[in-house]
Amino acid sequence: MINRLAIEHGREVILHFTIKLTDNSVADSTKMSQKPAKFRMGDGNLTANFEACLVGMKAGESRSFELPPEDAFGQPNPDNIYQVDRTKFGFDESLEIGQIFTFPQPDGTELPGIVRAKNEQFVTIDFNHPLAGQTVIFEVDILEVNP
Repeated sequence: MINRLAIEHGREVILHFTIKLTDNSVADSTKMSQKPAKFRMGDGNLTANFEACLVGMKAGESRSFELPPEDAFGQPNPDNIYQVDRTKFGFDESLEIGQIFTFPQPDGTELPGIVRAKNEQFVTIDFNHPLAGQTVIFEVDILEVNP
């Protein structure tokens, strides 16, 4: 028997999701790995706007919703774009525009950055979320809702 609890703050949710851009290209999906996402509503794994779209849904339900940049991953912030001296990379020939690098942070986490430009001296790294500035279509299939 399927649990019929509705999604609300504090409940554990297991779901499959697909994030698409407006051109229908897939930006991310749990279906590729066949490993659903598991999180607790309000734990910070999803933005408040994404969570608001899930409230009231139950196991077995599917939904698709479109979110503008302000409600999804935000607009790009020019303060998150940095020029880094090429010598900091330790290698040079393989730097490609669009390449993603991770940069270690003092707290042990890693921050991804995308190479946006390069010249003789500097590499321009964009630390904005890769989907910043994009309208996204969020498709969800709710598998479980637990207390």
